[in-house]
Amino acid sequence: MSAQLRVMVVDDDHLMRAGLCAILSVDDSLYIVAEAANGAEAVERAVALTPDVVLMDIRMPVLDGIEATRRIAAAAPDVRMLILTTFEDDDYVLGALRAGAAGFVLKRIQPEQLIAAIHTVAGGDSLLAPEVTRTVVAHLAGPAAPDPRALRRLQQLTPRERDVLTLIAQGLSNAGIAEALTIEESTVKTHVKRILAKLALRDRVHAVIVAYETGLVRAGSLPGSKIE
Repeated sequence: MSAQLRVMVVDDDHLMRAGLCAILSVDDSLYIVAEAANGAEAVERAVALTPDVVLMDIRMPVLDGIEATRRIAAAAPDVRMLILTTFEDDDYVLGALRAGAAGFVLKRIQPEQLIAAIHTVAGGDSLLAPEVTRTVVAHLAGPAAPDPRALRRLQQLTPRERDVLTLIAQGLSNAGIAEALTIEESTVKTHVKRILAKLALRDRVHAVIVAYETGLVRAGSLPGSKIE
């Protein structure tokens, strides 16, 4: 059996936090390493314990989940943050992603989907709920002109890397990109690593943000729920 994923659950609602811990504890692949009732506690415990994944609420006292995510990402960059909330507001979504969150799912998610989401972000992938993806795309694909500085960042990419970034932003998995470009999936993974390195991006969610902010991709077909 592979090592258990160490998860910290952060939510100011005691009943919700207990419920989440109970759900996750059923899965033998997960281990609840800590809990926190506000963002300040989350930062302190995440930095001290470096869990694999932090399941983070947004609206909390003392320090909200977005600022807590930003501080954890800065102090413990290997910790992956998965935002779990009832809210789909643009400011919350974009604020959390730009703060360093690896994924964003809604609290009405099914237990088995939540467990799968934790494994997804722990494995280095990124995940957005379909509702959240639509919010991000609608916000980023507006009529505003692309930022010239962001466009200059894209010039670092080769034509093939731009192709791969475009397909990432359209929601294709590595396997889907390989099929679309008629290349090996291992080659796609290499391209993705180079894209993230050249653009100094934390993960694929932020690659999607760059693709839309620069106008490389515009709203037409929406990305899928998983960006893997």
